[in-house]
Amino acid sequence: MAAEQRKLLEQLMGNPISSRASQLSLTDPKVCRSYLVGTCPHDLFTNTKQDLGPCPKVHSEGLKTEYENLPPQQKQRHNFEWDYMRDLQKYIDECNRRIDAAQRRLEKTPDEIRQTNVLLKSIADLSATINVGLSEIEVLGDLGEVSRAYDEFYKVRLAAAQKAERERELKALSDTSGPSGHQKLQVCDVCGAYLSRLDNDRRLADHFYGKMHLGYAQMRRTFDAFPKELRGGRPPRGPGMDDGPRGDDGDWKGPRGPRRGGYGGGGGGGRGRGYRGGW
Repeated sequence: MAAEQRKLLEQLMGNPISSRASQLSLTDPKVCRSYLVGTCPHDLFTNTKQDLGPCPKVHSEGLKTEYENLPPQQKQRHNFEWDYMRDLQKYIDECNRRIDAAQRRLEKTPDEIRQTNVLLKSIADLSATINVGLSEIEVLGDLGEVSRAYDEFYKVRLAAAQKAERERELKALSDTSGPSGHQKLQVCDVCGAYLSRLDNDRRLADHFYGKMHLGYAQMRRTFDAFPKELRGGRPPRGPGMDDGPRGDDGDWKGPRGPRRGGYGGGGGGGRGRGYRGGW
């Protein structure tokens, strides 16, 4: 969406951005290296509470295509992936700090958070199974497949019973989970938003498929996919590479390493806990 808006703006303004970008090279410090390698964080959260505003650096599709067509050895010499990883780490660290602060405000133990997350994930999965099963029963009924429809109905009843049991467990947990149990709140371990334990399936789906949650999930997945050797305190060296420090203007600084484990299968690259299974 952000890329499409940028294209429209370029057309209305006589394409001044592309004109400026055409005068830049891949290694120019004015060029956004995160955009060249993957997705710039500024493009992930437009029109959300975490909107980062426009990227101060140039996003050029031409330079992105040029970079993508480079041989692997030449890409390694540029070392843009390390810059991209460092950029992602900065925003992941900021999000992690917000999550930790929010969790402290709710005064919950990590084990209570883990149990709640597991139950919520199970309830959502069972709800999806029930909805798919009901649709399948309707189709099989229209086709006259009575026996298969009955088998599917049995599976739906079983999933419904399991869902009811998980909901009872969640209610019991919410009634006993620390001083803030009466608040019925928890913190999303991917994006830091508050969630109500009493939210219905539709509201939970709206959150987990919302732009802000998916944006942070993508950042964490991308970061976790980087090779371990890129996560050290210094960028790897290649033939002809400068070993000097670089920062946002080209000066090397060295990133903070992730404070926790990997992506956790769906929620927390850089955190090691989250919504297992990728809500």
